[in-house]
Amino acid sequence: MKKAVAVKYSKELPAPFVVARGKGELAKKLLEIAKANNIEIIENRDLAESLITLDIDDFIPEEFYEIMAQIIIFVKALGT
Repeated sequence: MKKAVAVKYSKELPAPFVVARGKGELAKKLLEIAKANNIEIIENRDLAESLITLDIDDFIPEEFYEIMAQIIIFVKALGT
């Protein structure tokens, strides 16, 4: 089953946090919205599997800081 987790990062906050998540049809809709709004999509099934259990507005657990930092750096590099 397809899973999607949308995460937002702000320097003013202690960690990235979940803004949306879904499975199946909802995951497909989240991906459509991201594509329509030119939001970068990173496919990482293991990370999605772990983050899908979080609630909306939950901060990413510390164990995922390193992978999230790598993703944020990658996405920022694409924008330059």
